[in-house]
Amino acid sequence: LGMFSELKFPVPWGHVAAKAWGPSEGLPVLCLHGWLDNANTFDKLIPLLPRDYYYVAMDFSGHGLSSHRPAGSPYHLLDYVTDVRRVVAALQWRRFTLMGHSMGGSVAGMFSFLYPEMVDKLILLESFGFLLAPEDTEEWLKSKRLVIDRLLSLEAKQQTPRARSPEAALQRLLEANSHLTAEGGAILLQRGATETPAG
Repeated sequence: LGMFSELKFPVPWGHVAAKAWGPSEGLPVLCLHGWLDNANTFDKLIPLLPRDYYYVAMDFSGHGLSSHRPAGSPYHLLDYVTDVRRVVAALQWRRFTLMGHSMGGSVAGMFSFLYPEMVDKLILLESFGFLLAPEDTEEWLKSKRLVIDRLLSLEAKQQTPRARSPEAALQRLLEANSHLTAEGGAILLQRGATETPAG
């Protein structure tokens, strides 16, 4: 398990980097590093662990070899949870073990709370996981999971914008915004649409 391979997963602002040890058909374990660390956090630990697992240690966005988010973008724990969801989708893992160190443990705990059906084991190293007041649990779970699932659904459907005639663009805008008048829509399209050679 001393040998590893490098992985890259595309995200809208670049890529999330990771390194992997063990056989790809092995039992999956996703490893999450701590604050100001990177995937190399696990370099000394992984060789000591059972060999029939496939360990993937990702670099959170802005850490290690992963792309930084655009300048001025915040780095919230929920954004890291979304990165985990992206990586798991790219790996096509339905159920796996999560191992998190420090901040990675908080992210792992939050992910496990939001997607319990995907996590068979949770391992926390120097972390207390994710704590939430009992009265906030149900609302937080529904709202945050909805946000992540919708974002990833939109990203999956993202296509190159279609060119439309000015009339068709106005009609589309009016259909999506029933409160707008044709005059108001035309005013918004002056800054909200760009003319290209295709239309």
